Order: sequence, then structure tokens, then C-alpha cells
Amino acid sequence: MSAVNSFQSIDTLSVAGTDYQVFRVDRVPGYETLPFSLKVLLENLLRTEDGANVTEAQIRALGSWDPSAEPDTEIQFTPARVVMQDFTGVPCIVDLATMREAVAELGGDPNKVNPLAPAELVIDHSVIADLFGTADALERNVEIEYERNGERYQFLRWGQTAFDDFKVVPPGTGIVHQVNIEHLAKVTYTREVGGVLRAYPDTCVGTDSHTTMVNGLGVLGWGVGGIEAEAAMLGQPVSMLIPKVVGFKLTGSIPTGVTATDVVLTITDMLRKHGVVGKFVEFYGAGVSAVPLANRATIGNMSPEFGSTAAMFPIDDVTLDYLRLTGRSEEQVALVEAYSKLQSLWHDPSVVPRFSEYLELDLSTVVPSIAGPKRPQDRIELSAAKKAFEEVLPSYAPEASTPIDVTVGGESFTLDNGHVTIAAITSCTNTSNPSVMLAAGLLARNAAQKGLKAKPWVKTTLAPGSKVVTDYYEKAGLTDDLEALGFYTVGYGCTTCIGNSGPLAEEISSAIAEKDLAVTAVLSGNRNFEGRINPDVKMNYLASPPLVIAYALAGTMDFDFESEPLGTGSDGAPVYLRDIWPDAAEVQATIDSSIDTAMFDHQYSSVFEGDERWRSLPTPDGATFDWDAESTYVRKPPYFEGMTLETSPVSDIHGARVLAKLGDSVTTDHISPAGSIKADSPAGQYLMAHGVDRKDFNSYGSRRGNHEVMIRGTFANIRLKNQLLDGVEGGFTRDFTQADAPQSFIYDASVNYQAAGVPLVILAGKEYGSGSSRDWAAKGTSLLGVKAVIAESFERIHRSNLIGMGVIPLQFPAGESADSLGLDGTESIAISGIEQLNEGVTPKTVRVVATPSAHSAPGRAPIEFDAVVRIDTPGEADYYRNGGILQYVLRSLV
Repeated sequence: MSAVNSFQSIDTLSVAGTDYQVFRVDRVPGYETLPFSLKVLLENLLRTEDGANVTEAQIRALGSWDPSAEPDTEIQFTPARVVMQDFTGVPCIVDLATMREAVAELGGDPNKVNPLAPAELVIDHSVIADLFGTADALERNVEIEYERNGERYQFLRWGQTAFDDFKVVPPGTGIVHQVNIEHLAKVTYTREVGGVLRAYPDTCVGTDSHTTMVNGLGVLGWGVGGIEAEAAMLGQPVSMLIPKVVGFKLTGSIPTGVTATDVVLTITDMLRKHGVVGKFVEFYGAGVSAVPLANRATIGNMSPEFGSTAAMFPIDDVTLDYLRLTGRSEEQVALVEAYSKLQSLWHDPSVVPRFSEYLELDLSTVVPSIAGPKRPQDRIELSAAKKAFEEVLPSYAPEASTPIDVTVGGESFTLDNGHVTIAAITSCTNTSNPSVMLAAGLLARNAAQKGLKAKPWVKTTLAPGSKVVTDYYEKAGLTDDLEALGFYTVGYGCTTCIGNSGPLAEEISSAIAEKDLAVTAVLSGNRNFEGRINPDVKMNYLASPPLVIAYALAGTMDFDFESEPLGTGSDGAPVYLRDIWPDAAEVQATIDSSIDTAMFDHQYSSVFEGDERWRSLPTPDGATFDWDAESTYVRKPPYFEGMTLETSPVSDIHGARVLAKLGDSVTTDHISPAGSIKADSPAGQYLMAHGVDRKDFNSYGSRRGNHEVMIRGTFANIRLKNQLLDGVEGGFTRDFTQADAPQSFIYDASVNYQAAGVPLVILAGKEYGSGSSRDWAAKGTSLLGVKAVIAESFERIHRSNLIGMGVIPLQFPAGESADSLGLDGTESIAISGIEQLNEGVTPKTVRVVATPSAHSAPGRAPIEFDAVVRIDTPGEADYYRNGGILQYVLRSLV
């Protein structure tokens, strides 16, 4: 029971003979017109009110929320659970294991380190599409996955037994977000607290930015860095400001030929232009009830792409029908309905909540679209795709790049700029949505019947988000048609979207490199940032699953579906996309006839047990992990070395040098190690020095449990442009510890700086750290010796993660940038005013003095300015004073 009950909100709800303790939001003045998402937060505060971290004043402030005011009220949100994928989850469990040892060393009980909020981890990010286009691709890819990742999987199996309230969904099951909406999410959560059974809204934070997919189910949740997720697992609330909430009204219905993907790309385009970073988006109005649950999930999933923290749909009959379809018990469905109606969380279109801003989309105006070639918000109407491609091609293909003849497997063809080398039905966005998945299957059937084939240079992959997709493809009789076009299942996981697209055929890869061709990928995912999908592919486009197949048939982005045929049919007549596009009524009829509850019951009945491979893995035991000194996957990180129970005072920064000067929209993909490991990179050299063959490097994501690999891969993205160097891309900088400041790997320079006792800073432009929530973007930055990042603006998660790793985020004065102030990155930098934090005061600004070097700018005067301190809440100030969030939690445990 919460220690304080200022609003007398505790009541009992009886459903089907079971009594639940509830905390009623209708006891708080102003609740009636609060947005759905803020009612969920209101209940959260009522239930966790303790008079210290959560106060009556905060609850009143939320009830009387002023939608037009700038966010300034800090609240503490305690999620019901934490959901993780394995790339970000492994370092979380590594850190918990390390904390157990540190607690013991500080004289505490290691068993105290346990998830206090239930945590579930789905292994979905490790499968790579090495093999494709053959019947045994799935089986072989899973075999290779186990060979590569055995050490990590053994470690996770240890975690499953060593920690309470921690469950692992083994490999080959599905994508974390799809497993979340189809099985893990409860919508209304229940838990026994102090001998009393409580019911409350299901909420979660996840270590993947697309956790927001569950918003489509009426579950408030969003992506956080692994650092914040660990804190949430250990009972620390998520510190946040009551956000602005953007009301998004949906009207009309989707026209024929338009898919849920087209809708979501349109919404992404609209919301990015409107500006929703740091805000909640909430869908409302009578049109909501006409949006199928799968489409709601697709829209919720893309929240990070349009920049909002969450993208909520309310609970209604559509929600309940989906819960029944996916095999949730009748008792659970009855509880969700009764609880949601009691707490006014049930959708009532007659009540228009008070919103900060309003937007509206008439769904009947949406047209088929794709997005690219490098950002999900860069929407292109399909009718204009060829022209848009031709306009942008010169910036990707040097004039010297010319077509080249290639032979693969006895088949010869000419490869040219714009050719689609990867066509991937992949990722959580779409693979949970039967309307687009079955549309793709039906389009494949129609194409196969006319004798069409994918072009021979296209790598065709199908990676469903859950095994249920395979079941309904089988039942609908579409598997053979997909395979006839080369779309064999390659795995159940993220694959292409996360950079696990696997290699292109060696002959194709060599030809691209020889002629410097700008080839393309088309994927049904949500992420298409530069350098992410495949190192050979410069341009990446997002498209619906049926359009992925259409582009595999066309073979090039330099294509107009309206006027150009996809090929010649077996009857000798040209075949256009309109000839094979499935009718909307047929898609719906196929959904109705091929999907049933039994499929979900069957696939999820033993979801935590795994197959024979998983069950037969040798598993270590014991309260603390027995680290293997030879492991190149899982190593004990250095965060707690030399740590004492007392905090050390924070200090101003003197004599710092700039490690990198970066432009706008530097994403966590540019900062955090992701994708393949190059042999000549510091990480590749480290692995070879430890006896790892090039073929066994695996990916950065799979080695996130080894800080030595990850530090070496931080800022190592092949597309990073460090402005300290002219015309150089990749993880390089100038090393000012050397006389003539030569070009050097960023990691090697960092080693020299740390040996010389020189602190480091990063200078950056707008939207620094946008993209996926990546804890290693902050961990790597910290371990490289960076003490401060000065940017024009930050993405929310990365800013808070920097603080969580003891790095201070600072913002240039409004309207100023490194360039406008005259900083070129060669200066020596001092930052004063940070020490006020030792007195319990968070300064609004600190003084930065950048002194030009006598070598590169003799006689130039120092540049001085006041940088805005982006430590936004008292909780963040506590973390920073402790040297980071893990140190803060550790001290509080001991």
C-alpha cells in the first residue's frame, strides 16, 4: 500500500468474484478531460505517492494540467514492467551481475540486486540473414546464430535462473514488440502487494525505441536507454516532466490500394514537420474505432520516427477483440473492460480531452508512399518515386560509377546505380500487421501465377515478427507463392532493419566496390539511416511489404510503376503493378479465413521454454557470475572500479580537447557501435589479437556485453563526418597529444588523451543523439573519456543517458552554434560553474572558454559563452553527482 493516500483514492473493484485494490483517478479534480496517457500517469502517481518522491502537489499539478504551458513539473513514473531485446538486454544483465559483485565488495548482500519490476527479454536481434532464397535458409541461419552467440545465450540462461522476476524468450520466436503485443502485455496489470491483489494500468519501458508499438494496445510505454531500464528494473522511477500532449484526430477510411504502411509514413511526415520531440501524441475522435488494432500498433511503433515519446490509442472494443484473438483469458479481458471503464480509460468519442496542440488526418487522402533514401520522415509519393530517385542520385553516385556485368551462380546480368540489391520484408513495424503481410502474400501469388520473377541481383528475405505469421501464410496457401519469388523465411527477428541484412553475393559486393555504385535496399522496416542496412548499400527506402515485393520484381528504384511493366507474363503480355495488386476485400477475406486464436495459443503456450538447442545449452549457476577471462562476448565492465560508498565531488573541466566536431542530426547510429565489424578497425584489430577469425567477428550488437569491443566501435560509423578532418568519413579524429595533430582512429586518440590526463568534449549541432535508444552511445562516450557534450539540441533519451553515465550535456546559447561562435574544434576548452552541483544547486548555465591553439590559430582571442546546462530534473542531478545512475542505485542498495 502506498505510504500516503492524500486523495482517499483507494477502492475495491470486483470482477468475476475476484476483488482488486484500485487507485481511482476520479478522486483528483480535473481528471475528466485529461488525455488518456496522462490519466495513466495520474493513477501511477496516486499508487506511488510517498510524500517525498511523489507528492500531493505533483498529483494536483497533473490533475490541473495546463496543456498550453511549457513542461516544468517533474514527476516520477514507475513502470509496471521492463521489456528488453538481447542487444540492449545483455549489457543490462552484465551490469546487474557486476553490481552484485560490487555490492559484495562494499559489504552488502549480492542477492539484493534483483529486478524489482518484472523484466522480460526477447532474443530477436541476433539472427543475421546469411542465407536466403533457399528452403533451408531459416534452419541454417539459426544454427549459425547459436554458433556465434553461444556465450551470450549461456549468460542469459544464467541470468534467467540467478535473478528473480526475469524471464527470457529464446531465439527464433519473434520480434520483442510483436511478442509484447501478442502475449506479454496485459493492458491491465495485477500484482500482489503487501498481501493485497492490486489492479493498475499495464505500463512499460523498453530497451528498444519501438517499445511504443504497445501504445496501440492502450499500454503506455516507450523506449529508454539500457541505463534507464536497469534503474527501472531496480525500482528507480523514471524521472520526467509532465509532457505536452498532441491530439491527433483520425477521420475517413483508407482507400483501396493504400496500406497501413502508407498511413504511417504519412503520419510520420506530418508529425516530424509539426515537431513532437519530447511530447506524447494521442489519437482521438470517432474515427479511432475504425482503426484495426494492427494498424494502431503500426502507428505506435513509428513513434520514434516522428519523434514523440509515445503515440497512444485508448482502450475500446477493438482492444478487447484483439486480446481475445491472441489468446488472452476471458478473465483478463473482463478485468481490462471493467477496470478501463471504472478509471475512464475507455474510449468515449464524445469527450474531447484537452490537448496542447491539435492535428487531423483524413485517411481517405493518403496515397501509396515510400520513404528515403536515408530518413524515415522523408516521404515520397510512389507516383513521384522515380523522379525523386533521379534527383537525389548524383549526391550518392560519383560520375565515374558506371554499369558493370556480373555473373552469379551461372546467371549473368548488368548491375547499375539504383538497382535494388536487398528487398526485405522485415521488422516489427509491419510484420505484426496481417493486412500488409497478407497483401504481400497475395501480390506474390498473383505475380507467380503470371510467371514473374525477382531480378537475379536482388537479395530477397522474409523475417516475420512471430511464428503466427508463418501459420497464417500456411493456412492461406501463400507460402509457396512467396518462395517462388525468392521470399523464403530467413529468421524470426529484426534482421535487415537493425543492420543484420547479411552479406550480398561476393560477386555483387565486389562489383559495387569496383564501380562505386549507388545501389539500393527496399525494406518494410522503420529505420533506413545511412550506413545502417548494409555496408555495400548507399540508399535505403522504407516501403510496405507488398511494395517490397514489387521492387524486387522491378529490380531498380529508377522505375515508374504507373507507366513501366514489371516484366512479361508467361502469356507474353506486359504485367503492370496494377494487374497484380490484391483487392482490399480479398485481403480482408483472407485475414478472416486464415487467422484464429488457436495459432496464438499454440505458438505462445511454451514461449519461455525454447527449442532443443536452447534447452541443451550448458548453464552456469550461482548468485554471482563466473566471468570467463577468455570471453570476447561477455566481460566484466569497469564502471565500479575504485568506487567508494561516499560520492566524490564533481569538478569543473580544465584543459579539455575536442574529440569530434559534428553536424546536425548525428544519430545514435553514428555514435553507438552497430552493424558489422571491419577488420582494419580498432574493434577488428582487438578481436584478431584475441584469436577471433574475421568470419567469426559477428556484429557490434552481438558483442555489447564486451566493453572493450564497444569502446573501440564508438563513433566508428563509416558515415560519421568529423569536421576536425576535411572530406574524411568514418571513426577518425585529429590527435592533439601529437606534435602535428595527425589523423588517428578516435579510439586510439582517446587512449593517448586519457594517458595524458586530458579530458574530452564533443561539439555537435541540432538533434544530437536522435534515433534508437542506445545505451552504448552514452557508455562508449563516457569510457572514451568524454566529460561534456555541447550541442545545439539533444534527443530526449540520449541526453538523459549521457547524465546516467556521468557526462554533462550542455547546449549552445539560443541561436548560436559552434560555427557561429567561431569554434573549429582545435581549441583547448575550460568549463566552469559545474561545481555548484556539489552544493545541491543545478546551475542554469556554465561558462565555457575556448582558447585557440597557438599552433593552428596564433593570436586569436579566446571564445567565451554561457552554455545551458541540460540536467533537467533533480533526479538527474543526483545521478550526475554520483558519477552515474548505476553508482547512485548501488549506493542506495548498500
